[in-house]
Amino acid sequence: MRAIRIEAYGGPDVLRVVELPTPRPGPGQVLVTVEAAGVNFIDTYQRTGFYPLHLPAVLGQEAAGRVAGLGAGVTDWKEGDRVAFASVMGAYADSVVIAADRLVPVPASVTTRVASAAMLQGMTAQYLVTDTFPLQSGHTCLIHAAAGGVGLLLVQVAKLKGATVIGTVSTAEKAQLARDAGADHVVNYAEEDFEAAVKRLTNGRGVQVVYDSVGKATFMQSLNALAARGMLVTFGQSSGAVPPFDPLLLSQRGSLFLTRPVLGHYIGTREALLSRANETLGWVAEGRLKVRIDSEFPLTAVADAHRKLESRGSTGKLLLIP
Repeated sequence: MRAIRIEAYGGPDVLRVVELPTPRPGPGQVLVTVEAAGVNFIDTYQRTGFYPLHLPAVLGQEAAGRVAGLGAGVTDWKEGDRVAFASVMGAYADSVVIAADRLVPVPASVTTRVASAAMLQGMTAQYLVTDTFPLQSGHTCLIHAAAGGVGLLLVQVAKLKGATVIGTVSTAEKAQLARDAGADHVVNYAEEDFEAAVKRLTNGRGVQVVYDSVGKATFMQSLNALAARGMLVTFGQSSGAVPPFDPLLLSQRGSLFLTRPVLGHYIGTREALLSRANETLGWVAEGRLKVRIDSEFPLTAVADAHRKLESRGSTGKLLLIP
């Protein structure tokens, strides 16, 4: 089978197409034929060594496909079942072996392409809005990169919860996409200071929560945009890592809260994984959550997919199709 492996850290050119033996599932494992794999910023962080791996490593943490083989003791799945997974390495490949309890079923009305696009980013939006800071009617939130893969989903889930949404984007095209997703207000930060816009839109009060996947470039202004006792949820760093700062800033700006969550801590048990995946894919099946696929790349064009993601030129999800 083909797989995308890195043997050293670096730019997109370190991504290698290699031929590996098709793995055999061991006890409690399932062999999945990958029909679509998601491309995510965490993949680029691992490729560059920002998140170190034991090399060589096959990248990719999200995919959907069909069960092609069962290891001993597996009774919950059968060959041909449509399944998806997230936060498990090895998705950039024709096939992958995965523990049976890390797979989730794909609803009949959801394609495997859409399921692969919804797993990691969709469950991220779900846990951020339902658990990290539980949004509800009366809350106002600020969502950075509102036209990105997670951003478009976050906007929709925030609206499902009844919140008022302010989104930031960098172009007029992205502003329209954010509005189409349900954002109440959209700020083009290439034309307007988003901190000032938030204060204007909230009559000087600020927002209850900022969902920030950008990191370094937005961190301080995000803190300034919060209402007293508000929460900054920093869950990515597409502009670079946030530098060290004095925690006294949190008290000086209104007894603020700061958290840096990751999906893995919210799907650590079988029950939590199924709950989040079933709700997320259920929203998709019901048409309440729309997944935008920006581009599909053949597996061998993975470097082009990484370049597009890192250029921040995508609006929605990038997929690899083996």
